[in-house]
Amino acid sequence: MSQGTTIARPRRRSEKSTQNGNTRLAVVARKPAADWQYASAPEAHDYIKLQDRYGLFIGGKFVAPRSGRYFASIDPATEKPLALVAEADLRDVDRAVAAARKAYDRYWRRCAPQSRAKYLYRIARSITERSRELAVLESMDGGKPIRESRDVDIPLAAAHFFYYAGWADKLPWAFANAKPRPLGVAGQIIPWNFPLLMAAWKIAPALACGNTVVLKTAETTPLTALLLAEIIEQADLPPGVVNIISGGPATGSALVRHPDLDKIAFTGSTEVGKEIARESARANRRVTLELGGKAANIIFEDAPLDQAVEGVVNAIFFNQGHVCCAGSRLLVQESVHAAIVTKLHRRMQTLRVGQPLDKNTDVGAINSRPQLEKITELSASGDSAGLVRYQTECALPERGYWFRPTFFTGVAMSHRIAREEIFGPVLSVLSFRTPSEAVELANNTRYGLSAGVWTDKGSKNFKIAAQLRAGVVWGNTFNKFDPSSPFGGYKESGFGREGGMHGLLPYLELD
Repeated sequence: MSQGTTIARPRRRSEKSTQNGNTRLAVVARKPAADWQYASAPEAHDYIKLQDRYGLFIGGKFVAPRSGRYFASIDPATEKPLALVAEADLRDVDRAVAAARKAYDRYWRRCAPQSRAKYLYRIARSITERSRELAVLESMDGGKPIRESRDVDIPLAAAHFFYYAGWADKLPWAFANAKPRPLGVAGQIIPWNFPLLMAAWKIAPALACGNTVVLKTAETTPLTALLLAEIIEQADLPPGVVNIISGGPATGSALVRHPDLDKIAFTGSTEVGKEIARESARANRRVTLELGGKAANIIFEDAPLDQAVEGVVNAIFFNQGHVCCAGSRLLVQESVHAAIVTKLHRRMQTLRVGQPLDKNTDVGAINSRPQLEKITELSASGDSAGLVRYQTECALPERGYWFRPTFFTGVAMSHRIAREEIFGPVLSVLSFRTPSEAVELANNTRYGLSAGVWTDKGSKNFKIAAQLRAGVVWGNTFNKFDPSSPFGGYKESGFGREGGMHGLLPYLELD
């Protein structure tokens, strides 16, 4: 049996068989769980040729960093380095912004909208053609299961480029009675949880509106963004229209403070977002922030319980909780609380924790050691508070960063795990009695990014959703995204919207 595999409890199943022309129902007991064997189904990755060192993509080509420094990008499932990546300093940021400004003044602002659309379509097609390579690299660099990279991240990234290619020549019709024009040079900073998708979310609308871009990758997951740079290079985009740099917090700070930017778009922690907001206010610069979340997933007694449990598992466990909109607070009506806990615990035991490139894996590796330490510390606070912990019973691989899917019951909003963003496969289960109490609990947070409502009554779904202070509210589902739908939050989850027609506004001046 492969390491990290969790075995489901034995269940019984019914089979139909025919004997002497008559159909009978035969009840067949499954083999005991201990006897089950799961064959591994690893995704091939030997065809991916990683470079020993990656430079910075500035002015349409890869260049060595003037800092002369490189850092290793680590595979979180093995703790082995994948490649060395350039660390940009202030001089490199200056080069990238200068290249973007030159491209904006000379080419991109004068480029016909139909031509901009053609470039975006070309990038989208290339992402589709290289989707398998991108998915494998995303899982190797970030630790998420290949199924998620393959079926969610990469298709959505391509879809965003396709979608905004369609908008490039329709901006005058999108904003009636106004003359839309681009802002100029946009600085963009993306997180480690969805590296390629976040890059697409930011680059595609900026280019469609006629802006040029300097994108800073996440320090722990830079490789797919650098592969996107190769795709952009092969798409013959005018040099400097898109520049992609890598580095740590110092690189991001240098980009945010650069005086020749017209716009900052940031996805990441609330604390860093506040600093960026202050700096942008001082510089009188446009800013879009998509920050933290502590989403509430509300299950009412009239909900389809099995469907709701599956939605909860999808919201918090399949992605290791590495989603700012993950439903890390589960609010359950008291009358079905015991049933939900039992069903959730049983379903959780069937989750397979293991190597991200195994197509059977449900829960992959935690992105980095610091993130694993944060998850462990916050979970320990639940134990210290006397909460009841439920966890999968599985062996974990000896190397790598792993955490078993976990949920706590007996949680109150006074507990840290109910208040702080954990960014891991850890769920807090709270109970409520009335719909008004559910709304009060859901809104009792400094965040307001997303929420979910589970009920069999459509009128209740709409009524509760209208009372939730969250930018996105899903009904009888969770974590469903579409490029035509705007995404963003309230309160300390940031401001501004990405996606849909709303995602064009932050990159336009309307005269």
